[in-house]
Amino acid sequence: MNPQRQPGAVEPLTHPYRPQSRSPPRYWLRSNPYQANLLRDGVRRYLQLPADQTVLILHAKVAQKSYGNEKRFFCPPPCVYLSGPGWKLKQEQITARDLGEAGFRVWGYMGLDSMGSSLMETQKLSFEEQPDSKGFSCAKALYISDADKRKHFRLVLKLFFSNGQEIGTFHSKLIKVISKPSQKKQSLKNTDLCISSGSKVSLFNRLRSQTVSTRYLSVEGGAFIASARQWAAFTLHLADERYTRSEFPLREGYIRYGSVVQLICTATGITLPPLIIRKVSKQYAMLDVDEPISQLHKCAFQFQGSDRMYLCLSTEKVIQFQASPCPKEANRELLNDGSCWTIIGTEMVEYTFSESLACAREPVSPVPLIAALQLTGGGDVAMLEVQGEHFHAHLKVWFGDVEAETMYRSPKSLVCVVPDVSAFGSDWRWLRYPITVPLLLIRDDGLIYSSSFTFTYTPEQSLLPGQPVPSDVPQDSDKLLDSIHQEFTRTNFHLFMQS
Repeated sequence: MNPQRQPGAVEPLTHPYRPQSRSPPRYWLRSNPYQANLLRDGVRRYLQLPADQTVLILHAKVAQKSYGNEKRFFCPPPCVYLSGPGWKLKQEQITARDLGEAGFRVWGYMGLDSMGSSLMETQKLSFEEQPDSKGFSCAKALYISDADKRKHFRLVLKLFFSNGQEIGTFHSKLIKVISKPSQKKQSLKNTDLCISSGSKVSLFNRLRSQTVSTRYLSVEGGAFIASARQWAAFTLHLADERYTRSEFPLREGYIRYGSVVQLICTATGITLPPLIIRKVSKQYAMLDVDEPISQLHKCAFQFQGSDRMYLCLSTEKVIQFQASPCPKEANRELLNDGSCWTIIGTEMVEYTFSESLACAREPVSPVPLIAALQLTGGGDVAMLEVQGEHFHAHLKVWFGDVEAETMYRSPKSLVCVVPDVSAFGSDWRWLRYPITVPLLLIRDDGLIYSSSFTFTYTPEQSLLPGQPVPSDVPQDSDKLLDSIHQEFTRTNFHLFMQS
């Protein structure tokens, strides 16, 4: 399975042979029957009402290095969001232990991954509750000095409750270190700094190059705003100019100046009208430049079909500004400060877990992340390789509320036996529609890690020759039962995966 496949894409897998393992399994892990039954009841309750806790880290793809005594703080600053009903459940559990509300408060520390374990070298984070009940905090004073010679690094987030209990350690994605924004004409050979269609970006405006005046394009209450506190990630899509605005099909490729693009807020789905992205040089919009866009470039967004109207901020409002033509140079238009934006690629990493069944107070980390699935075999025997990060030997794969025999291969690979479809109900033989179950990873102590992946069993849609579909299943229809059972067990039961 290709991890970049579009959501909902389904690929039939009907191989009737046993898989060939790259390294022979030494042992398979499975809970004892008593533990499995208790855990299965708990997983069923979880699936009916998931009490997830989610930690979301938003950060830029690149960071500019600081030289000497200067401190170029990361812009936009790394942000952390806490969401999910599991945090409220945890609050009730802590309150029940007579620790009071103060014991539930979440604190965090964020720093670079080379700083070691000393909390003095990191920035402390306190979380405030937003109107949507999410906890929010950001690290505004992080930077990387020229003494650090690395080309890439990660951010490390450590979370605790106020009573000292550790929640876990969470890492960002890799961040590329740059000395300064490239002023040269970008080449598509250096794709590290180019911005591709479908990638996520942030836009910020800094009046007169003053850090305190930085404002970020964001969305609040269904409207676009210029926020001094929070920034939003936007998916930047290339548009096909041959179509009307209502159709607006999206294209692949790298974004170039002069392209028609669409900005879509990743959190709300709210979009701006089609925009033409222009290069900015000395506060002029350059109309004849078509080179690729690079990280931390200054750019402007002209509303397609308008009379020199550009996306602009005015204090906290987002408005339209009409540029002035240049009489001597027709390929330039004069902008104001509020129409000049800096563009930068962003990354997001999300960790989801549920402590509703956990019986230990160990940290939830490392939180496993599933990236792809690979099914091998078919018919009576099928095995699934789960590919991702942060796996360990204390994890088991669950198909809905059914535990699978699991073998740990490496921090990036787990292998499990696909449970027989009969494990999902005694009347499975009468089903004529697909069965889709979520894929979970569950730690030995009952900690649940959910994922966006599902597994679908799909029966053959055609009946046996001359076989009618009964409206009601009679109690004594052994002959019909046997014939349908044969249909399912002769590898006519196809296995599908989707993410």
